[in-house]
Amino acid sequence: MNEIYPSKLLERTVGEFSKLPGIGRRTALRLVLHLLRQKPETGHALSESLSQLIDGVKYCKVCHNISDTDICDICSNPLRDQSTVCVVENIRNVLSIENTGIYRGLYHVLGGIISPIDGIGPNNLEIDSLVKRMEEGGIQEIIFALSPTMEGDTTNFFISRKLAPFNVRLTTLARGISVGDELEYTDEITLGRSIINRVELKQ
Repeated sequence: MNEIYPSKLLERTVGEFSKLPGIGRRTALRLVLHLLRQKPETGHALSESLSQLIDGVKYCKVCHNISDTDICDICSNPLRDQSTVCVVENIRNVLSIENTGIYRGLYHVLGGIISPIDGIGPNNLEIDSLVKRMEEGGIQEIIFALSPTMEGDTTNFFISRKLAPFNVRLTTLARGISVGDELEYTDEITLGRSIINRVELKQ
């Protein structure tokens, strides 16, 4: 049953909000009506921040993390361990690991994992740029921090073969994380311990 709205502007805005993941039309309507009850400055601030985000956000040229500059704060931080790179699926995983406060190395965001069912192959991921980083030298350890799923393990294996010519230590997170779980939903204590107790990746 189609809902009837008293305003086309309201209907359009609800429609846009409902495109967000996990937001149905009822929740979208609640959010929009809430904004309308606030001072106009609140809505304008939200609109302005979204516009600035869409127009101004960048992706780090080194690790592909979200950044305000061409090189992100993590890659440009001289206090970070430049010899260790943690390979993750997406930006949410970077946030999860950073929130543990334990890892002090660098990152490499693949932008996904190999999943033939979803039409995602190696060429769709930032694997070549990781190999290029290896060719530039200085990296002594690669930590594979992908979700412990079949797709994650397949991606680990594929990348490990690409990195085989390099003299680098390959490790993966200790399986304190349950097999089949998504990394972003893992609690910070378990995730932190998994980083500390990482193990050699068998080729």
